[in-house]
Amino acid sequence: MNIVVDSGAGLTTAEAQALGVAVVPLAIQFSGDEIAPEAIAPDEFYDRLDAMRPAVPTTAQPSPGAFAQVYRRLAETGPEILSIHISSGLSGTINAARLGAEEALPAAHVTAWDTLTLAGGQRFQVMAAAWASRRGWPAAAILERLAEIRASTEVTFTLETLEYLHRGGRIGRVQALAGMLLALKPVIHVDHVDGKYNLAATSRTLTRAMTAIADRLQVAFGDTPLWVSVHHGRIPEKAEALKEQLGERLNVARMEIVRVPPVLGVHTGPGVVGASVVPMRWLEDLA
Repeated sequence: MNIVVDSGAGLTTAEAQALGVAVVPLAIQFSGDEIAPEAIAPDEFYDRLDAMRPAVPTTAQPSPGAFAQVYRRLAETGPEILSIHISSGLSGTINAARLGAEEALPAAHVTAWDTLTLAGGQRFQVMAAAWASRRGWPAAAILERLAEIRASTEVTFTLETLEYLHRGGRIGRVQALAGMLLALKPVIHVDHVDGKYNLAATSRTLTRAMTAIADRLQVAFGDTPLWVSVHHGRIPEKAEALKEQLGERLNVARMEIVRVPPVLGVHTGPGVVGASVVPMRWLEDLA
């Protein structure tokens, strides 16, 4: 089975190649200059983001035609395609994928999967699908595993400022302005039901917000062995501090630090740090 993913998962080019998945990128638009996320390094992106303030770039989902082109190409090696996408609660990308699948008929038979998450949460599902496919799992079994991962993954993060979420339309104006005036640091998580952002807590400092993240994850997972991905935009020292704290309080089987991809950094800014966490049992038999 061929696997397709959008760039919301934040896979590096090397990771996508190693997994054998095709990436259909969302685009970043800098004042009319459209750039694919993989064409710009995170530090270069955040430099441009800082230089643009108070303006911000925008993102654009792939067109149905872009998906159809990829599906037709992959169908030459096998018609069954699983297309795994950023939460429908945050982006219309999966709708474009479904329209592209209709265009690609009858050559390609595409199943579009809504991860109801993004970043590391989406990445876990993509890795599981790619590994299971290599092991010869049938489509139904892969989708069942993805549903388990989707239901048990937590994606939680905090931000130095609500400015970028507000300007990108990802948070209400009143809530954003109130938070900025009070200099509050939000703890945001991705809801399992609708795949949208929910406010879990607020703190006066980023350090306290990171502790609130650790508190939340400890309550959610207890002693369960976990795969933990710590994410940050451009605050590596905070990522290291969160990694240390999670290592002390969770039963970590595997931990890594990864960068927030530029296509998501548009909406968070450089001052984002958080974690994506999944029980290790859903991946250890595949990795």
